[in-house]
Amino acid sequence: MENSLKSMAATYGIYLAILLSAFTIIAYVVDLEILTSMWVSAGIFIVIIVSGIFSTAKAKKVQNGFITFKDAFTAYFATVVIGIIISTLVSIIIFNFIDPDAADFLKQQIIEKSTGMMESFGAPQEQIDIAIAEMQKQNQFAIGNQLKSLAFSIIFYCIMGLIIALAMKKTDPEAI
Repeated sequence: MENSLKSMAATYGIYLAILLSAFTIIAYVVDLEILTSMWVSAGIFIVIIVSGIFSTAKAKKVQNGFITFKDAFTAYFATVVIGIIISTLVSIIIFNFIDPDAADFLKQQIIEKSTGMMESFGAPQEQIDIAIAEMQKQNQFAIGNQLKSLAFSIIFYCIMGLIIALAMKKTDPEAI
């Protein structure tokens, strides 16, 4: 992949990072409970995937409508990884250094929502109590847990990127 395509993917990754970080900061300032919404999580997932697809499409356009699998994957992956790494760093800073109490508040909100969901699915109280006890033990906002979550996210988005690159690749018939 040419340096210009890598540079373009990195630029879109920075844009994605700014968008995700701004969302986290705005939710932190306005209402932390926004961060516990499944709809918001789904929206963030869609934004990340669309950003990767957009970056890949732009890379393809720069190459006159043709792109190899490797270039398509690199354009997608660079954008997504840069975006989620920077966004994770912002979360680590907010919830571990600026306001650890916000992490505790979110943990309680997540436990309450999870309890309500388990009750609505008819889970036995014993099972709910065990799940609550496990959630109480964990600190999902601890630096190590956020880095673990980041690693799993990168793996997941990598798999998505492979599928997207496969779908978007187009070989130049004149190059064969």
